[in-house]
Amino acid sequence: MMRPGPLNLITDVPGFTVGNAVDEAAATGVTTLFCGGLWKAAVDVRGGGPGVRETDTLSPENLVGAAHAVVLTGGSVFGLAAADGVATGLSHRNVGLRLQSHSPAIPIVPAAVLHDLGNDGDKAWGLEPPYRRLGLETVDTAGVRFDLGSTGAGRGAMAGLVAGGLGSASVDLGDGLVVGALVAVNPAGSVYMPDGETFWAWPFELDGEFGGRRPAGAMPAPSPIPDDTKLARMGRLQAGANTTIAVVAVNADLSTVECRRLAIMAQDGLARSIRPVHTPFDGDTVFAVASGEQSLGEAGSRHLAVARLGSAAADCLARAIARGVHEARKG
Repeated sequence: MMRPGPLNLITDVPGFTVGNAVDEAAATGVTTLFCGGLWKAAVDVRGGGPGVRETDTLSPENLVGAAHAVVLTGGSVFGLAAADGVATGLSHRNVGLRLQSHSPAIPIVPAAVLHDLGNDGDKAWGLEPPYRRLGLETVDTAGVRFDLGSTGAGRGAMAGLVAGGLGSASVDLGDGLVVGALVAVNPAGSVYMPDGETFWAWPFELDGEFGGRRPAGAMPAPSPIPDDTKLARMGRLQAGANTTIAVVAVNADLSTVECRRLAIMAQDGLARSIRPVHTPFDGDTVFAVASGEQSLGEAGSRHLAVARLGSAAADCLARAIARGVHEARKG
């Protein structure tokens, strides 16, 4: 039987911490996943309107293929400045690469943004958007416990026509391997089945983590884009106006190439929990990070282990998406 980790958070994967910061006046925020070092990482981008930073740094053919932290943030293009704050905060703590003995530490901090500029928050920030400050705050607030729902990068998010939010989940595979997911849920698509109450992710739920609702019976075939007229009136069916951005983490000794496969497989979690997804209007992006603590062995057995981790990551991400919306609507 699969079971969540003790906290049912991505920080059940040992070595990771998460920091949230919110600007209530602007109705936006930032969430950062901090690694315990420079850990192997990769990314997979499927949405048609992404906003990202340093994703090419994680490409397997390039030099680094690893990260010190990953930033998820609101604010569209302005939110990318959150990674500047995180990089500055980490460098101040002497976390980062050393290219010369006299140079400051250089942290590798990839990031992805969601678009929450259309909500009711005050965006009249002039020449000083809050995101660099918020990113820096996440360095100070990071820990193994953190809030879910309308907080951090999920503060100003929407999921279709309802409140989106920040979600997380974990699964203990029972053999020393642990998988976790962290997600900011802001899609144009719906996380609910046609009854408007049952999550698409319900088959993957563990321990009633997002309400325990099950389908009551047969339902009508869903529309290709649920509530498309209402979404259009809200201005959400336009490029870059929505996205689901996520990180999956494992404690295995994955290479950058294997992290890339993990991120690719984890994208299936979006397809299991949001309908539709990966549209021209979304910037769906999934990072994968591996701490390297547990050895997967060699050759054929290793490939099977990576496939198992990828499948678990997809299920875990689907759960985290439903949990993020569930927690936001509870609040």
